[in-house]
Amino acid sequence: MRAVIQRVSEASVKVNEEITGQIKTGFLVLLGIRDDDSEEDVDWLAQKIANLRIFNDENEQMNQSLSAVNGEVLLISQFTLFAQTKKGNRPGFIQAAKPSKAIPLYELMASKLEQHIGKPTQKGIFGADMKVSLLNDGPVTIIMDTKDKDNH
Repeated sequence: MRAVIQRVSEASVKVNEEITGQIKTGFLVLLGIRDDDSEEDVDWLAQKIANLRIFNDENEQMNQSLSAVNGEVLLISQFTLFAQTKKGNRPGFIQAAKPSKAIPLYELMASKLEQHIGKPTQKGIFGADMKVSLLNDGPVTIIMDTKDKDNH
């Protein structure tokens, strides 16, 4: 499971010109789910995202988490995070999980994030053609991968 976490001042997602998710201060999380990901990966990543300290404190140091700034999460499914580009010019997505596996893990991630931050997780619509708007704050962008969790 791979997440691109962007600290934002605001973010929203539209499907067919209708807003399906919208936040002010918080994280826009682009989430890619691999075919071999599990609920354990969701648990680990949700906890890491919720506790990630990348908001500025009173000394302008990145030292505060979502809860400290009353932040929100906008979660967007993003299978293209597993694009394979080694051969040719057309990316392959063989590592990305099929919807039958990815959708339940995506929904579980939304639920786990809600539990951790105590607020509803705003979302896009899985598999839809989404238009995502954001105002990256910093800019601060962090990439996390559950395959790295055993290396630390």
